[in-house]
Amino acid sequence: MHITLAFNQLVAEEDDQPPSRCSLKNPAQPDDRYAEWDDENTILAVADALRLQHQVSLVNADLDFFESVRRLKPDLVFNMTEGLHGGSREAQVPAMLEMLQIPYTGSDPLTLGLCLDKYRTKEILSYRQLPTPGFALIDQLSELPEHLHYPLLVKPPLEGSSKGITNSSLVREPLELMQELARIRTTYGQKSLVEEFLSGREFTVAMLGNGPDLQILPLVEIDFSTLPAGANPIYSYEAKWLWDTEAAPLQIFHCPAPLEPLLKRNIEDLCRKAFHHLGCRDWCRIDLRLDSDGHPQIIEVNPLPGVLPRPEQNSCFPKAARAAGLSYQQMILSVVDAACVRLGLVEKEHARRSLL
Repeated sequence: MHITLAFNQLVAEEDDQPPSRCSLKNPAQPDDRYAEWDDENTILAVADALRLQHQVSLVNADLDFFESVRRLKPDLVFNMTEGLHGGSREAQVPAMLEMLQIPYTGSDPLTLGLCLDKYRTKEILSYRQLPTPGFALIDQLSELPEHLHYPLLVKPPLEGSSKGITNSSLVREPLELMQELARIRTTYGQKSLVEEFLSGREFTVAMLGNGPDLQILPLVEIDFSTLPAGANPIYSYEAKWLWDTEAAPLQIFHCPAPLEPLLKRNIEDLCRKAFHHLGCRDWCRIDLRLDSDGHPQIIEVNPLPGVLPRPEQNSCFPKAARAAGLSYQQMILSVVDAACVRLGLVEKEHARRSLL
């Protein structure tokens, strides 16, 4: 099969080039504009995995993407594009592929657009009666609903990869909230998603497949006790990209997470429902946190998970796959097989045998 790998590449910081995801405009504000994009090593690792079973071409999702993929006419596109502009940027490449009638891996434009919008995601979760922390979309302190109580977590609603979620995002009183609302408005040009902070344990859940074949990979727990002294217990931009480095990785994750069977089953059931109700396909990663009574609540849904290849990079989806006994290559090929079964390009048994 001819597969085109579609991506957005993070390039070295030079004049007139996008900066690295960890460079700083100043000591207080991370320059995170390209934080969602993939570096060359990740792109090549995915391409090498695909080449084990397929013919592969690589296409950067720039302004020439439409014509490039139209000319290549692949059998399938492995989509890992994040986009750059607009609140529906993750939906742009899949929408073009649907226009060209070229099948692709992962969720459709509607799901990608909804899940990047954290506020809309939480609206759907609430409508479906799936637990998520109390929330509001506000621009001014006066707009804070009375039912929301401090401490609160403040984040831009239209960003991923922890963009805009800094150590200061956890606020405990009105002045701190005002400052965060202003920061997000100034930096991202957005209103703020404000949600009640849950004090319990945090988990991330990697999912692979579709329908009755949907597989929940071993759960990952985030251990905030490993963060620098004085840091807030949140998986902030600093925790993800600045404090946790490949040269000195934080021992921040436990996988498989130590869980009682009932809690593990409740988390998995909740994730299956969210995957279904939001229309996710092929793969997804869902973040959850326990409330003060120990009940899981969904924080975010990511239908386009990051896949940094090396273990010391602490990428959660590959970490869960390794705990499930899948190599990085098998994980990538499993996404392709899930898409091919969904699209009717191969039968289930053929997909299973291809990984043996």
